[in-house]
Amino acid sequence: MKKLYFILSISYILSGCAGTNILTGDNRGTLLYMEKEEQLQKANMLNNRGTDAYIDGKYDLALKYLHQSLLIKENILGAEDLNTATGYNNLGLVYKKQGKLQKALIYIKKALKIREKLLGRNSSPTAQSYNNLGTLYSSMGNLSEAIDLTEETLQIKKEIIKKEQSDMAISYSNLAVLHNKLGETKKAINYYKQALDINKRLYGEQHDITQRNYQDIAQLYFALKDYENAKLYAKHIIKEDREIKLEDINVNAY
Repeated sequence: MKKLYFILSISYILSGCAGTNILTGDNRGTLLYMEKEEQLQKANMLNNRGTDAYIDGKYDLALKYLHQSLLIKENILGAEDLNTATGYNNLGLVYKKQGKLQKALIYIKKALKIREKLLGRNSSPTAQSYNNLGTLYSSMGNLSEAIDLTEETLQIKKEIIKKEQSDMAISYSNLAVLHNKLGETKKAINYYKQALDINKRLYGEQHDITQRNYQDIAQLYFALKDYENAKLYAKHIIKEDREIKLEDINVNAY
C-alpha cells in the first residue's frame, strides 16, 4: 500500500510539472534574444581574429576564423543580411590573397548582390564591392570587365558625393531659416549663399532649388533695405513675366 502511494505521488508530481510552464513566453523570448546576441558577439570576435590573421599574412588561420564567424551569422541573421555580406566579402578577399580566384569570385559576388539589394546602388558598401570585384577581375586577366567595374565604382562614388553635397546645402538653408527667425538676417544670408554655391555647382542656375536660393537671398536683402544687393540676386530669378515682387517671396524650410 505504501509502495502504491509512493508511485501515485510521483505520477502526480510529474503530471503537475508537465502542465506548468516554468518560463513564460516572454521569458523564453528574452533568453532566446540574449543567446542570439551572445552568438553574434562571438561571430564578431571571430571576424576580428580573422581580420588580424589576414593582416599578419596568416591566410589559412584567417579563413578558419572567418568561416566560423560566417556560419554563426548565416544561422542567426540569414544569408541575405548586411553583416553576412561583410563575412562573404572578407572571405573573398582572403581567397584572392591566396590566389584562389574562383572561390574569391563566388564570395565577392555574394556580398555585392546583398549590398546592392538592401542598400541600393549608390552606397559606399556597394561601391566597395564593385571595386573589389573589379580588382579581382584584373587579377584574373579580364581587364575589360575590370575597367567596367572600376568605372561603375567611380560613378557610384560621384553620386554619393553629390548626395552628400546636396544634403549639406539643405543644412545650410535650414540654418538660414533658423537664424532668420532669430532676427539674425545677415547670418541667414551668409548661410543661403553657401547653399547657393553648392546648388549652382550641382544643378545649375535654372534649377528650382537654385532659384529658390536666389529668391530667399533677394528677399532678405530687401528686408534689410539693401536694395542694390536685392536687385543683384533678383536678376538671376527666372520668371515668365520677368517681374519679381520681393515682398511676396517666402523663406521656407527644406
